[in-house]
Amino acid sequence: MSFKHVWKKGLVGVLALSLLAACSDDSGDANAEIKANDLSVDEIIEKAKEEGEVNSVGMPDTWANWVETWEELGSEYSLNHSDSDMSSAEELAKFEAEKDNATADIGDVGIAFGPIAQEKGLTQAYKTSYWDDIPDWAKDDEGHWIVGYTGTISFLTDTNNVSNPPKSWDDLKNGDYIVSIGDALTANQAQFAILASAIAFGGDESNLQPGIDFFAELAKQGRLKGDPSVANLEKGEIDVAILWDFNSLGYRSQIDESRFDVVIPEEGSVTSGYATIINKYAKNPHAAMLTREYILSDAGQENLAKGYARPIRENVELSAEVEALLLPPDMYETAKPVGDQKAWEETTKKIPQLWQEQVLIHVN
Repeated sequence: MSFKHVWKKGLVGVLALSLLAACSDDSGDANAEIKANDLSVDEIIEKAKEEGEVNSVGMPDTWANWVETWEELGSEYSLNHSDSDMSSAEELAKFEAEKDNATADIGDVGIAFGPIAQEKGLTQAYKTSYWDDIPDWAKDDEGHWIVGYTGTISFLTDTNNVSNPPKSWDDLKNGDYIVSIGDALTANQAQFAILASAIAFGGDESNLQPGIDFFAELAKQGRLKGDPSVANLEKGEIDVAILWDFNSLGYRSQIDESRFDVVIPEEGSVTSGYATIINKYAKNPHAAMLTREYILSDAGQENLAKGYARPIRENVELSAEVEALLLPPDMYETAKPVGDQKAWEETTKKIPQLWQEQVLIHVN
């Protein structure tokens, strides 16, 4: 599979989220924090080369084309790399459990997990030289977490099954399509699909009920089924999958470019991002800083775009070939980032119970 299973970037359950959202860790055995923002890029490069390796979590070769970034960090800076694929919650749990025995230097997490990691004292701040190019919503004031790329909730429709692909949430509501968003108990992507649908039907970050009601009705009709994996899509078991745009485009490319329709729903959608966090306890902190620096460089941003993820830096000039891989910009005119991040962080904690009690009870 050329893309990581989408649920890997989400939550791992109510218990894990409750644990991670707890108060900041007050243990006194933390490493002395490096003042990374006082270092020049050249100094970071020199120290990173001395470290010689960077170990990541949740950043496998097959997700958003990380592979090219790892290869280029190896060829240009002689950094060896290893990754352990895991969910955002698992990444934070690993940082906290290992502390001074850290085996991970940097991770990639759903944006909601950036503030949680910072509050728990698990992060090392580093702004990078591209700081001014990052939108305010996509970074912590000190650089404890910075979004590297965005995803927008989209519809991926199998035209072998559907002759008139839905273009809007209303089309989806009034159709007879078999729909899949995956496991909303654990998946960041599925939870943002709920938020996008809630907004389309009059809700917001504090009120997901319109979205819960929408999916509950699909479930009652027997239309909410399955996991939106490449295998299930390829077998034709799903008519419409609700996915991040980079997954929709990637799955389409992997299976059959001519078979699938990809759109951003017309009423609007939600754009979110995945953020790098540098482990406060990293054994190779400068290599982790250099990794973040490279991810936000022109080359690193284009690498992500080759994996169908939209770069966070709006001023990056992509090659015509890479630009053509992405959906046209006018599809995103009504797509917005989360407007009330604090409210959303609180609401996500409630989703597993809402989903279990109001949606899953209707799924056969």
